[in-house]
Amino acid sequence: MTAQLIDGKEIATKVYDEIKAEVAELKAKHGIVPGLATVLVGENPASQAYVSSKQKRCTEVGFHSIGEHLPADTPQAELEALVQRLNEDPSIHGILVQLPLPSHLDEERVLSLISLEKDVDGFHPINIGRLSMKGREPLFVPCTPAGCIELLDRSGIPIEGAEAVVLGRSNIVGLPVAMLLLHRNATVTICHSRTKDLPATCRGADILVAAVGRPEMVKADWVKPGAAVIDVGINRVDDPTRPRGYRLTGDVDFEAVKEVAGHITPVPGGVGLMTIAMLMQNTLNGAKRAAGLID
Repeated sequence: MTAQLIDGKEIATKVYDEIKAEVAELKAKHGIVPGLATVLVGENPASQAYVSSKQKRCTEVGFHSIGEHLPADTPQAELEALVQRLNEDPSIHGILVQLPLPSHLDEERVLSLISLEKDVDGFHPINIGRLSMKGREPLFVPCTPAGCIELLDRSGIPIEGAEAVVLGRSNIVGLPVAMLLLHRNATVTICHSRTKDLPATCRGADILVAAVGRPEMVKADWVKPGAAVIDVGINRVDDPTRPRGYRLTGDVDFEAVKEVAGHITPVPGGVGLMTIAMLMQNTLNGAKRAAGLID
């Protein structure tokens, strides 16, 4: 049996098409254009690439976007003042401060200053707190975990009643995706470096989310036949046969696991493509909420 591929590119394209149509309707009926502000501090090439791709997507779906690029030695007070100005700007419905920040800056304080109603990254302590509580709804959900759930839903993979195993407990992916699965009535196990008999625990999963940052860690004998495998990892592995001298791989041994799993995401081409799509969705929701169109 070869697993059915969960095509992140195809699904993200559908999400973008839906957002673009909603943006056109929002503008025509209410005169509102969703606005996203990105804040980049320093010259990190990866961060610059991420911010550029986000701004490009804003243009494609019809958003208003602002890009703020500050030097690496920007003082804490100056960055905080910028965030406050963006909080007060009614044309901006989402604020994204690109991480990591230079080491002299207090990331936690900067993130906590972003208005709850504009926290489209979903990392404000109150949004994360609500996500972790029964009966509470965050205004925004972190984008990569939201993308994982979107891939499952649009692939017709049932979550309610499923045994779900999350490999990894980071604040960015592991813990939030576990909470999202729990809210959808899955039975969730979170694995980490102290988990006993990790392969056996993973083998019990109907849904396995790998977000640990170790190349091809999940082997075929870790996977229950027919399981849905969501690979969040993006790792560089040296490969002299490639023009760049490396290849990208996930946390799952894709070639082996695809012969056991029922559904699987590729790397690249899977979860990574959903992150910006969910950022756009969050920003659209922020604009609709500001207009009183949703709660």
